[in-house]
Formats: sequence, C-alpha cells, structure tokens
Amino acid sequence: MQEKNNSFRKEGNQLIHTRLLNAPRELVWEVWTKPEHLVQWWGPNGFTITNKSMEVKPGKGWDFIMHGWGQDYDNKIEYLEVIEPSSLIYKHGNEDDSISFTVYVTFGEAAGKTLLTMRSVFKSEEILDELNRKVNAVEGGKQTLDKMEAYINAQHTIRKQLKTTSMSRVSTYLNFPRNTEEAFLFYKSVFGTEFHGKGIQRFGDIPAGEGQPALPAEDKALILHVELPILGGHILMGTDAPETMGFHLNFGNNVHINLEPETKEETKKLFDALSAGGKITMELQDMFWGGYYGSCTDKFGVQWMFNCTPQAQ
Repeated sequence: MQEKNNSFRKEGNQLIHTRLLNAPRELVWEVWTKPEHLVQWWGPNGFTITNKSMEVKPGKGWDFIMHGWGQDYDNKIEYLEVIEPSSLIYKHGNEDDSISFTVYVTFGEAAGKTLLTMRSVFKSEEILDELNRKVNAVEGGKQTLDKMEAYINAQHTIRKQLKTTSMSRVSTYLNFPRNTEEAFLFYKSVFGTEFHGKGIQRFGDIPAGEGQPALPAEDKALILHVELPILGGHILMGTDAPETMGFHLNFGNNVHINLEPETKEETKKLFDALSAGGKITMELQDMFWGGYYGSCTDKFGVQWMFNCTPQAQ
C-alpha cells in the first residue's frame, strides 16, 4: 500500500507506518502524549476511548479502555523511552501476553512539517499474521493514523482561523456537532449584526493537502470558522466539530472563553493565573500559524483559550 507522503509496509514481524503531517512536531508530540487529545482519535473506526490514567515517563504508562464491537477492552501501555519531542518507545500489553508488542515512534522535522514513523514489532511473524486474520490489525492501524491526521488537520486549522490583528479582545468560542450555520444565522437575526472577516468559511474552502484524502461532500459544507459581533463589541466565534473529524462534544466542552492579549507576557500572566488549581489542556507554545497558543480549564470548571498573534510582540 502506497500513497504520496504516506506509506505502509510489513517486514516479517514488523508493521511500519510513515506519515508526513502538515504540523510541526511539537504539536504532533502533544497530540500523542496528552490524554485529552488521544481520546479523540486513538483506535480504529467505530472505537472510542476512556482514559483511566496516564504519565508519559519511562517506567510509567497509560491505562485506558477501548470501546468497540459491543465490548470494552482494557489496554495498558508502558513507556520505555521518552525523548521530547523526537521519539517514543512503548510496550503495548503485558509481557506475558503473547500478542503484546513494542512500538517505536519517531517525530522528524521536515520543513515545518512532521515526518512520523511508527514501527510496531511483534513477538513473531506468525503472531502478527494471526492477529491480522482475527481482528484485521493492519487495517485497524491505518484507520487509527487516518483519524490522528484528520484530528490534527481539523483542530489546528480551526485554531489558525483565530484573530490575526494585534488589538486585544475577548470572544466566546462555540463548538457545534453539525449545526453551526443554523445557530449563527439565528444569533445574527437576534442581534441584527453582520458576520466579520471572511464571513462564513467552510471546510470545503480549504484545498486538500498533498497526499491527503478529500473530505466527504457532507463535511465540505460544514462551518470551519465564523465570527459575529453581538453586544458591546463582544464576538461570538464558532465551528463545526463533528465526530467524523475526531471530535466528541458534550455540553460542557463546547464553549470556551477566548482571550487574545496584545503581548506574550500578558498571555502567560493570564494563563498562569487562570490555570492555577485547574487543569492545563494545552501548554502555551508557539504554533505553526505564528500564534502563541494554549488552553486550560480553571478551578471552577470554566474553559479558556489563549491566542497571542505575532503582531502583538
């Protein structure tokens, strides 16, 4: 099986996947090492994940449950080597389990993109072949990486649409499963205002990256980004975040207060204060679109996003 920028091959007792991802490796590393990201994409099509515990350190691991085919499957990963942001080595399954295997993941830099290589080593070729016959492990692995790539592309493309001017402002960012357009047309009629910027932007407006599969027609019509001023200059922003793109929305994770300070210093000050006693969902960091971005949930359960633009520095 060969696709441009993506490859897969089987060599004896090994499965080797390679992907060229349109995101810097710091971001790809984040998606591989934070449970709030992993639960959004890990596993073949039709499977979901419940995180139990995770500590990405040598000798520590990730305990989680995979839900699929009408059953729950306990899973355990033990990290053998962790070199941020370039490589992970981990064992999937218990040593006394015949189908346990060791995974070597490298995150290579490639002109602002990430060359991801995942090598899964099984105890024997016979075990790998039997596992493939029973649960279609080869196709399952490919589907998992397809979901990962879709998640990275969707989430970070959405974030790239945030404000690109230097003036500080506060907005509310809303996520909907597939009815953002309906919601924002309603809000527009209520407040009597007009959409800002480029108006309604759709996922279909973005050219597919080289070697990436085209979006289904029904997903192309979904809203990528929209901005609507309401009262006192406050901005509502919104996006569609359907499960087909790796999102799992519920009431509680569908609303963020989005802060856009003028400087990195102010951004970090606010981030540190609001995350104290709460939970950091993404560390503040320079992102591939040029912004300084992070997110957290404060100690009262309120979700915050931070985006400082390059003009603000």
